[in-house]
Amino acid sequence: MEHQPFLLLLVLLGFALVAFCSGQNQYIYHGFAGKNLTIDGTSKITPEGLLELTSDKNDLNGHAFFPTPLHFRRSPNSTVQSFSANFVFGIQSFYTDRSYDGMAFLVAPTNNLSTAWPDGYLGLFNISNRGNSSNHIFAVELDTFQNSEFGDISNSHVGIDINDVQSVNSSFAGFYDDNSGIFRNLTLYSGQAMQVWLEYSEEATQITVTMAPIDTPKPKMPLLSATYDLSTVLTDPVYIGFSAATGPVSTRHIVLGWSFGIGVPAPAIDITKLPKLPRVGTKSRSNVLEIVLPIASGMFIIIVGAIVILLVRRKLLYAELREDWEVDFGPQRFSYKDLFHATQGFKKKNLIGVGGFGKVYKGFLAASKLEVAIKKISRESRQGMKEFITEVVSIGRLRHRNLVPLLGYCRRKNELLLVYNYMSNGSLDRYIHDVENRPILDWAQRFQIIKDVACGLFYLHEKWEKVVIHRDIKASNVLLDAQMNGRLGDFGLARLYDHGTDPQTTHVVGTMGYLAPEMVRTGKASPLTDVFAFGAFLLETTCGQRPVKQDSQGNQLMLVDWVLEHWHVGSLTEAVDMRLRGDYNVEEACLVLKLALVCLHPFPASRPNMRQVMQYLDKDSPQPELAPTHLGFSKLPLMQNKGFNPSVMSYPELMTSIGTFSGLSGGR
Repeated sequence: MEHQPFLLLLVLLGFALVAFCSGQNQYIYHGFAGKNLTIDGTSKITPEGLLELTSDKNDLNGHAFFPTPLHFRRSPNSTVQSFSANFVFGIQSFYTDRSYDGMAFLVAPTNNLSTAWPDGYLGLFNISNRGNSSNHIFAVELDTFQNSEFGDISNSHVGIDINDVQSVNSSFAGFYDDNSGIFRNLTLYSGQAMQVWLEYSEEATQITVTMAPIDTPKPKMPLLSATYDLSTVLTDPVYIGFSAATGPVSTRHIVLGWSFGIGVPAPAIDITKLPKLPRVGTKSRSNVLEIVLPIASGMFIIIVGAIVILLVRRKLLYAELREDWEVDFGPQRFSYKDLFHATQGFKKKNLIGVGGFGKVYKGFLAASKLEVAIKKISRESRQGMKEFITEVVSIGRLRHRNLVPLLGYCRRKNELLLVYNYMSNGSLDRYIHDVENRPILDWAQRFQIIKDVACGLFYLHEKWEKVVIHRDIKASNVLLDAQMNGRLGDFGLARLYDHGTDPQTTHVVGTMGYLAPEMVRTGKASPLTDVFAFGAFLLETTCGQRPVKQDSQGNQLMLVDWVLEHWHVGSLTEAVDMRLRGDYNVEEACLVLKLALVCLHPFPASRPNMRQVMQYLDKDSPQPELAPTHLGFSKLPLMQNKGFNPSVMSYPELMTSIGTFSGLSGGR
């Protein structure tokens, strides 16, 4: 009996977690302070009682679930009951005109979504499981980025999702006015609180979604609906909660209140009991104090003159060049002033790289609290500035977790500045070739980076709305983020064209040692020339050596020759980077080396495409079999007789790359 008060206290605390309205199938949260939720990732409950799913971190996700599973079925074999949900949310971006990427209310068989990806996947799925019926996930997404890969209709839309982020039905965010019947648009990332009502009918198998500003009663006409029997989707029991994800720009996804009902309506949320959203943007400036002290007329003229001179110099310092055609680029343009201050005036201490196209500086954008890399394009670039900007901004619409995202640009006089997300761990080649004061990458890290680059290249070739040929794949153009994920960057040489058409590029660009033979011969790039360069990248990453180097006598040695010799004598593992000291997965290393040789095949038609490369790396296909007769190595003398002779090439500075192909025949 002495334990009864203690047990009673535990029971009361359990009931205090949620305010139950009628029975066990109905509950409501007015704020979340002191509430028991299962959270992960970037999610947290603020002292004010807000459920903040994401905050000031990029390319991450967060989840929050009701702590216990719920039964949507009356018995194991019965149908899913009618249910409804009501929640109030706010999305606050550090920019007023853009946001990444969105949030969702979901019903799932588990509260562990650790394998889900951020960005456009909204923390719900990843590239390998999206669209699988085995997911058993139902969600209502509030998406703030238009991702063409997922069929998004705008950068502010609501969608009904079944096992995939490609919605079964979607609508522009907004509501129908009860008085006029007019549809009124809402911007999801406006920073204002909004309310969503979700209802599912067991009898009609009908899903309806309605939304409105927080101070507007529930509209009579739903925003969107879909007929779908959720009994074919949901398991029993299930977990309910929220998911949110950010992309290259920090965005807060916040839930203020939440109610739910199974078999009964969700209780109405009393908005007067909800916590307030935090303020966004910079703090208002204090009013300038009026100067009332009398001054002599001569001093007044001096001060005014000094101010005029200062303003003129300031205007010249931050002057930008704009033309009418640039209006189409919209929010992707940064002010030179912001970039100047972000790099402390492009000081040398912020210089992090120098390349053929110019210099790269590290910067910090104070307004968005975002670390960026700012590339200043050289004035000597032979390409027309307008054409260069058009190309770069088009490619800037690419969105994939294994590509370095282009955030925007700025144009000033003869300068072009490109703004990228800052990759804190720098480029891959520094870890492979410049290893002083840096840890050696272990095999698991190298293999994951290889798969990351392959995934990004597969997206460029086949998954985006156009075919993108990168044309400069190498370790120095692979950047590593804070989690050591590989991201393919530097699209300065990239070209794009429509699926099903041929590229029109006819001049040789790229880096010696990565150029395919047909590229050197004709100057015409294709996805298969990218595959060739990817093969050289595989050797570089696995062997820890550059594709081309010079010996003490000044002779150029080809890495592919050396690896091929090891394959001929059956000692392929001896080609693996000696710094690994034998600590690596032999099967994976041999797979990568064989795959590299197949990608480096002199005949384009005999190379795999990136879809096949992904199947090899994911071990969905057996390892490629190598044989001289199969690879066509014995045909190389014939190729030279038919126009493959270096002596008649138009690009003598690239002739060394021909050594790559002569090495495939087994001799030097």
